[in-house]
Amino acid sequence: MPGVKTNEVPGTRAVLRHYRMSAYKARQVLDLIRGRDADRAEEILNATPREAARVVHKVLASAVANARNNEQLDPDELYVSACYADEGTTLKRWRPRARGRATRIRKRTCHITVIVSRLPEDRLERRRSRQSAATTGLRSRRVAASRRRGAGGDGLGEEVSEAATPDTEVEDLDTTSAEVEDQDDVDDEEGPEVEGSVVEDADVVEDADVVEDADVVEDAVSVDDGAAADVEGEAETEEVTEEEVVEEEPPAPKPRRTRSARKSTTKAAEDDGDAGAAGQEEKG
Repeated sequence: MPGVKTNEVPGTRAVLRHYRMSAYKARQVLDLIRGRDADRAEEILNATPREAARVVHKVLASAVANARNNEQLDPDELYVSACYADEGTTLKRWRPRARGRATRIRKRTCHITVIVSRLPEDRLERRRSRQSAATTGLRSRRVAASRRRGAGGDGLGEEVSEAATPDTEVEDLDTTSAEVEDQDDVDDEEGPEVEGSVVEDADVVEDADVVEDADVVEDAVSVDDGAAADVEGEAETEEVTEEEVVEEEPPAPKPRRTRSARKSTTKAAEDDGDAGAAGQEEKG
């Protein structure tokens, strides 16, 4: 025999008809809350970032209000026994396309139904046992914490009262004061010797300081002499390098002769040659 159909599930229901949304989008959200407690389903819908979650949350709140007002049921004992979305009417619209044609636009709607019922007795017993265990555990922890705080306060008061008026501690204070007076007498007897030793030690320390200062001065003088010698050596090397640079300077380039200058020199040379030849003929 087949089971109970979804739309025939007993309980209190709320229906939203002809909502402008496809049934496919609404079913994705309804699958999250099916079989959950009413308060848990509300938490899930509040944390779901979808438009369908907002709409389904309103339908669930309406179903819970119907169960509370019409059936006198406790909202804390309700759960989502069934929820589904059916396809509603589809609005047809047209969009022009190329070559004078048109394309159909389908604007779909859906009917959202949420059914809430009272939890079974076994689930209610388990839920009540968990709640009672949680409350008893919390109460026991509070009692234990208060007892610990009370015990800590009583112990502190007893310690303070004992430290305030003990008889034995007074005697101990008297004995300690007598020991302190004896120690002061001993210190007075040994005072001069301690002072003399301190003075002698101070003289030795002063002599040692003088010796160390002298050594430091000698080291400083030697360091200064070495530094001066290094400076003189560096100055000599700098002078030598300057002289070498001056000696090794390349000679100045010869002035470039132009074409007219070369022609004039060649003409002067020819004239000198002709004059020499004429003189040799005259001598001959």
